[in-house]
Order: sequence, then C-alpha cells, then structure tokens
Amino acid sequence: MNKIDVIIVDDHMLFSQALNSLVSKFDEFNVIKVLNDGAEVVDYFKNNNPAPDVILMDIQMPIMNGIEATSWLKNNKPAMKVIALSMECEEETILAMLRAGAKGYLLKDIHPSVLKHAICEVHKNGFYYTENVTSTLLNANTISSTKNTIVLKERELEFLKLACSELTYKQIAEKMFLSPKTVENYREALFEKLEAKTRIGLVLYAIKQKIVIL
Repeated sequence: MNKIDVIIVDDHMLFSQALNSLVSKFDEFNVIKVLNDGAEVVDYFKNNNPAPDVILMDIQMPIMNGIEATSWLKNNKPAMKVIALSMECEEETILAMLRAGAKGYLLKDIHPSVLKHAICEVHKNGFYYTENVTSTLLNANTISSTKNTIVLKERELEFLKLACSELTYKQIAEKMFLSPKTVENYREALFEKLEAKTRIGLVLYAIKQKIVIL
C-alpha cells in the first residue's frame, strides 16, 4: 500500500513534534517534513523538494501565516491539498482559509481518529470538514446528497457567487444594484433552501457543487 505523504506546518515545537509522532503512528501516512511557518513552505517548494499529498497547516504563524502560505500554494502549486489545523473557529478565519484554497478545516482538539479520517478523505475526495466546525457554524445536515437536486434561480446564483468573495453584504447589494434589504432576503432564502445557518454554509455548498472555484 502506498502511503500518503504528509507535511506538517506549525510554529509551536511541542505541538508539531507531538503531531508528527501521532501521524507517523498511522500505517497509512508518512511525514516527510515538519516546517515552522509559511515562509519555510515557500522555500521548500521553490527548492524542488518532494511534494506531499497533504499539508497540515497552522494558521497563526510568524513571518508568513497559514492563510498567506495556503494562498501561495493555490497560485503556485494548485494541486496541493491543504488542511487547516487551528484553535480558531471564527467564521472569518474559516472563510479566509477556504478562499485561500484549504480543502479542510480541523480544530486542534479533535480526536486522532478524526484526524486520520480527514487526511484520508482530503487525499481521496478533495475536501473534509469536521462536525465540530460544521455544527458550530452550519446546520449539521448542510449540503447533504439531496442538495444536488436543488435548482437555484439566476439571481440566487449571482448572489451565491458574490457571497463567496470578500465583499460585505452591503457591497454585494451595490454590485447587484439592489437594496440591502433585498440582498438580505436572498441570503435568508438560500439559508432556508440549502439548510445553512451562516455564510460559510453557502460557501461550502458553492465549493462542493463547483459553482465557484476558490
């Protein structure tokens, strides 16, 4: 069986060493490098070192943080699969990592079995989000298989694509030449139709249905 090659990026030495030890214990994985920050990630790839299958990326790091490093990978190594591993579950932070190109978002207090499953899922299917993240920020049933049959109207699609950008709802209203109240109605209608509770739910739906490519 070919092992899944993993790179760990985290500036906290004790955590990165513990994570290295944990991941290495699983027969499915092979940790090929532990890096301290995003700048080291850039240097690693610029020096033509062996590319991993999955990168576990911390967010808050000196020199170059996880969002910046993931964005660099998206632009320079688009096939690279990044899983964010963080203590933060703030909506804006998760959205920033998704926009930067992260394929998964895990909280650092997850069970080892969840970490193992997430790495395998991202490697095989291209994305994974833990229940901790989704249940906190989305409806637990968001984006179920039945959502493939949902038909969105043209203006709903337009709003959904803009919701995946960095624009505020007010700016979206201006771009769509609508009142903020009308845009709010679009948002609430999509929340109900897609069974989402937050903007992240809309973004995840758009990503998984390939309505947008972040």
